[in-house]
Amino acid sequence: MSPAGETESTPPRTNAPAYGASKIESTPNSRGASVVSENIGVLGVKVKKVGPWIQRDIEQVKECKADAMLQALLQRASSAPETEQPELLQKCLKAVLPVCNGQASTALVKSSDIETALNEYVCPGVENNFYGPFIRATNIALACLEEIKIDGMRAPVPAVDMICQQNDMPMHQMHQTRKSIRKPDLVILPLNSACAPFQDETGNKKGKQSNKQKGAQKNDEKDDERRKKKRKAHMDTNATAKPKKLPWKDVLACIEFKRKTAGRTKGIKSPSPTYTVTDHVPTKPEYLPVDHLKAEVPASGPSHTPATQPASDTALQSSGLTTAQHSKGRSSSKRKAADTLEESAAKRSKGNHDDKDADADADADPDVTVQTGLYAAEMFAANLGVNYLLNIIVVDDVMWIWYYDRQGIIQCSGINFIQDLPRFLVLLYALQRFDLHDWGRNKNFLPIEVEGKLCHEVKIKDEKLGEVDLLLHTSHDERVTHYGLQGRATNVVPVTSEALTKKYGKFKDGMVAKLYWGEASRTSEPEILKKVEEIAKRHATVQGHVPELLWHHTFTNSTSAIREALDVPEPTTGSRVLYILVFRKLFPITQLHGKELFDVWRQCISCHLTLWKEGVHHRDVSPGNLMWYWKDDKRIGVLNDYDLSSLADDSGPRGNERTGTVPFMALDLLTEEGQRGEVKHLYRHDLESFMWCIAWISLRYKNGALLPRGLRPLDDWATLGATTCGRDKLYFQGRMKKLAAPSHIDSSLWAFLVDCVGMLNRHHFNRWEADTPTNCEESDSDIDAFLQSFENTKGWAALSKLLSKSSQ
Repeated sequence: MSPAGETESTPPRTNAPAYGASKIESTPNSRGASVVSENIGVLGVKVKKVGPWIQRDIEQVKECKADAMLQALLQRASSAPETEQPELLQKCLKAVLPVCNGQASTALVKSSDIETALNEYVCPGVENNFYGPFIRATNIALACLEEIKIDGMRAPVPAVDMICQQNDMPMHQMHQTRKSIRKPDLVILPLNSACAPFQDETGNKKGKQSNKQKGAQKNDEKDDERRKKKRKAHMDTNATAKPKKLPWKDVLACIEFKRKTAGRTKGIKSPSPTYTVTDHVPTKPEYLPVDHLKAEVPASGPSHTPATQPASDTALQSSGLTTAQHSKGRSSSKRKAADTLEESAAKRSKGNHDDKDADADADADPDVTVQTGLYAAEMFAANLGVNYLLNIIVVDDVMWIWYYDRQGIIQCSGINFIQDLPRFLVLLYALQRFDLHDWGRNKNFLPIEVEGKLCHEVKIKDEKLGEVDLLLHTSHDERVTHYGLQGRATNVVPVTSEALTKKYGKFKDGMVAKLYWGEASRTSEPEILKKVEEIAKRHATVQGHVPELLWHHTFTNSTSAIREALDVPEPTTGSRVLYILVFRKLFPITQLHGKELFDVWRQCISCHLTLWKEGVHHRDVSPGNLMWYWKDDKRIGVLNDYDLSSLADDSGPRGNERTGTVPFMALDLLTEEGQRGEVKHLYRHDLESFMWCIAWISLRYKNGALLPRGLRPLDDWATLGATTCGRDKLYFQGRMKKLAAPSHIDSSLWAFLVDCVGMLNRHHFNRWEADTPTNCEESDSDIDAFLQSFENTKGWAALSKLLSKSSQ
């Protein structure tokens, strides 16, 4: 399953005509962190390098009014969340006034202490001095709000019992083979999760309690007074302390602070002596600005070479992969004409000592919106099938609520939480009544422990099979995870199932479940696979070379509902739903090398060709989508992953997601025109992707094992913007024949790679010279001729001959 792509310039959304174009000819790339979703494993992107792509997601943030957000959250926490209750906000604003005005108290706290904490907050000081007062004000308010009953609202959820906790400590999380390090200022946690790190420090070990202790815990859960005393004790001692080893899976929300000027609080007014219900007063700024982010270019690389020009010494600049670079006035410094790929890669990595197990943030001081987005990415990754997340950004005395889901990001207008304390307390009142599902956790995936490892259990009613049980082995080393904010967010997890085993028998290599958020407007992958299955019955080149879909389910909750509630423009554009598909397990093509790699790769090309002519256009050829399995002692290639494919007879909208993974996309699609959706996606674009895939695999792996970082010359392509990557690839394809063969690639495969990349360059030059329109139609004869031009190369013929001999 391949990662999503990204683009360097903002593409038009919703298939609207771009720059005078009459129609969108191909789906432009979505911008953002989807580019590195699975790149961490498939492409080797470091977690610390994802900031620029998170930034690109942030740039697309939508806006809503603060009162609309509060109303939506109250609605979600109400006793009838499906019934519209427009009066909830005003009712709750009135109900919290006694707490705001110091007139409410419990046996353990009094609300007048909120004003004391806020008066401390407005005093001058450095940023982290304000965490404590904010935490105290928040937790005292929560304790008081717990006692307030409002008609139509649910009671607080003791099983969650949210509390505000200082963090400001490094938090670690593994993403396949990489470890991330983030450091949110404050976090919202369930009470038990907040207490756990401090219990560990005093020697109480989780999982090794006596029966007496377990019994006491049960009594604590039942005894509301004991729970409140436990909460009060934590508020007094540890809520403002720094916890160690806090797990991301427990975090409900992050709160990130920024002071406009360190050490100053000019313009922050003291709390009002009396609060009343008033209209929302817009803050300045009303919304956190993101326009300034667009001026920051995160990806380096050549920036002036037109991507439509042929590769030539005068027109192209060096990408770091080249053999002959201009001396820029240093005529005495000459390069060898046949530098090796290993040398050029090693030179780029020289002095880079960050190849450690843990990846910290690349930016020393990212924008607060980007920093908070990185926290959201960690929260998404920590739990399976997360529906949405909330975070809060605080600048001086103003807070903004940020809502994240796979359709995109929404920020509400600012709330001055000191001068408009009632609205802040209404926010806390709503969140206090959230169960884990309301916080965005997916209730369909039940976390359970199996043989000491975390798994997720799913049970779904099926019309044909009855109840289908799935045990998702989410701690398995072979799990493919997603890292990012929006997009498909594909996860691939080993799975076992009694119901499916009963129907299909036991597969030798097991099964996997694929979870992803697909666009609701796009033809779904199960529908496309049904068409593929029909084609396979008629064509041997497809039969056995496509994934076997065992079972699938669509979760009907759409991401557009919250946008409709918040009155966000075009709420259904890009709306997503969660799919789960179960397949037999396949092996990645990256395990292969030499003629075995060529054999499986060629089988995938044959399958792809037939499908294209039969009206199924894959449009996302990447190493992660080229798989294989054993059958009768022969490797069978499989063209996998059809969730971005299209049907030729489907005249409906193509959605707004990208149609390729940047390092493997055809050069035509990496131009500015291609990124605006003005270039028709043709067969030759997919075949070009096949060529880039085998070059990438061959230069990145040795006998199926990943080469050391310094010997992987194409890694930078995974972190470049689309047009910049296109320029690098154009230079590379024009100069590859002058490169010496890397020592780990045998001569026959290297000759084949040089011939194929050289053929790409020849076709590109011929189209440029003839000024061939990018949107010309392709006939079957055009398709055959394009493929034949590669098959006729000496390198292709030599490898084919080797395969024929070995099969005899």
